Amino acid sequence: MAITKVTSGVRTLGTGEVTTTNILDGTIENADVSATAAIASTELKTNKISPATGTALQIADSGDTITIPSGATIANSGTATGFAAGLNSVQSFTSSGTWTRPSGITKVIMEVQGAGGGGAGNDGTGYYCTGGGGGGYAKKFLDVSSISTSTITVGAAGSGGGSASNGGAGGATSWADGTNTITGNGGNAGVARTSNNVGEAGGSASGGDININGGYSIGVYHNQSLDRSYSAGASFLGNAGIGVTSGAEAGTGYGAGGGGVMASAGTGGAGAPGIVIVWEYK
Repeated sequence: MAITKVTSGVRTLGTGEVTTTNILDGTIENADVSATAAIASTELKTNKISPATGTALQIADSGDTITIPSGATIANSGTATGFAAGLNSVQSFTSSGTWTRPSGITKVIMEVQGAGGGGAGNDGTGYYCTGGGGGGYAKKFLDVSSISTSTITVGAAGSGGGSASNGGAGGATSWADGTNTITGNGGNAGVARTSNNVGEAGGSASGGDININGGYSIGVYHNQSLDRSYSAGASFLGNAGIGVTSGAEAGTGYGAGGGGVMASAGTGGAGAPGIVIVWEYK
């Protein structure tokens, strides 16, 4: 049976415009509604469109523009998914391992810091010992929608040198997902010499949107007083250790070089280790 006329509402429906068949089976198509019919704005504001359970609701076609008026808010009910955005979680790697993309994460910003080199040690017989160089630092933004895992390598700190011995070089730190490789190389080791000793280079960095080389350590020369302190190379995430006549400090934080011993016998300062920090966004 057709609804022939409704006069109590704002608009009068003509014969055949809405049928009981369409009301019962839940389908009202364009042909069932007059081309001049309108849906009141109050109904759009106070009611909801609810597709059948398990059915996706499509409100626009590819290429369409959906305009949200200024001041309007799209809110998450607290149980709906797909609405949360922004920073969701942070993972820090201080040892090598595998990064696995958490559910819902689509983008990351990662920081890759190489390790610092260790300072040279002295035996007190006239060696000129430099500190280690700082590790390189890279920062990168990535869309990880199609990346499920990445291999994380964290560089080990360079060891401090023993009696009249060089320190150890800092290890390289990297993120490698099969497509992108972001690397912060370790700083050079401090060197023990009996002649003028230039500073040691910091590690380079590559693959990032920002690549910052680690700092050089300060050189030691015959015409300079040895009763002063000499700094190792700093890093973006660490402070350099210093070397003095009687000993040396280790690098602090991540990626900084360790100081070299200036004149007396002593062991060089160790460098600081590398790190990878992954900021995860929905």
